[in-house]
Amino acid sequence: MKKFLSIVLVLAMVALFIPALAEVTPELILTIASNATDPTNPYSYGLDKFKEVAEEVSGGKIAVVVHKGTLGENESELVEKLTMGAADMVVSSPGFMTGIGVAEVDFLSLEYLFDSFEHWEKCMDGEFGANMRELISQKTGNMFRIMGYWSSSVRDVYAKKAIKSPEDLKGLSIRTQSSQVQQQFFQACGAIPTSVAWGELYQALQQGVVDGAENDYTNLTLKEHHRTPNGKFISETHHDYTTRLFLMDGTKYDRLTDEQKAWIDEASAAATAEERAITYRMFEESKQKAIEAGAEVTEHADIDIAAFKAIAAPSRTSSPPRTT
Repeated sequence: MKKFLSIVLVLAMVALFIPALAEVTPELILTIASNATDPTNPYSYGLDKFKEVAEEVSGGKIAVVVHKGTLGENESELVEKLTMGAADMVVSSPGFMTGIGVAEVDFLSLEYLFDSFEHWEKCMDGEFGANMRELISQKTGNMFRIMGYWSSSVRDVYAKKAIKSPEDLKGLSIRTQSSQVQQQFFQACGAIPTSVAWGELYQALQQGVVDGAENDYTNLTLKEHHRTPNGKFISETHHDYTTRLFLMDGTKYDRLTDEQKAWIDEASAAATAEERAITYRMFEESKQKAIEAGAEVTEHADIDIAAFKAIAAPSRTSSPPRTT
């Protein structure tokens, strides 16, 4: 009798549970990705926040699958997967768009374009960012819709010696981003811009394949570049307050219901705010981590920034609107 009652009780619980399952069956599953493999990277926090908010505000009608470097450690791979439908939203630097007809995006690669995180944020969240969003949508046939402007912090030079002026870069092979604008800047400083895959850079710095590189505190410390002979000296040139794009296929977005769009918009805004907050916090934390590990830091105030800006100036034919 007890066994019979137990079976009846289990069946009753299952009967109650099945409708609940039906109510939260996802009507939309989104795959989102960044190239960052480290779970403490700001991108990772941003993606996790998107998942949390999207699933919460939709009541489970949206399910989000997060990939942190598992769909590809190169941003070009992620962009390809987005265009092929293998990913729904990805984080990428904007430079790849110059190759598909959006030459204006290289504007974001100009050195010393922004003065601070606050200046960058006000520009990207204001008229300048809105115009860039519309331009990219139009020129790519709505292939790419910007869901948020993210950052990977501010980039500095790190090398086998301290860099206090452009003259200190002369003859040094420096791993740079693929942007032609940025390569031209370092070449004008007397350096030799060199291409090295991000995943191979630690070894290149360790073995002297390159004399240095440029990136932000968080990313260089996560990869422990500061522990190599040619990454030990970090010079706060602050030459690039970076912009990264949280992208979605615009045509797919347009096919969603208004309700689904509202959920995704809310989650994107929350993810953007989270990613930025973590980026700003980790700037200070990563700097301290590097110093504690033995890196030698040349502070921003001790660098001839005016000389660097003078070299960057010829390519800056215009600038984003200034805000007070």
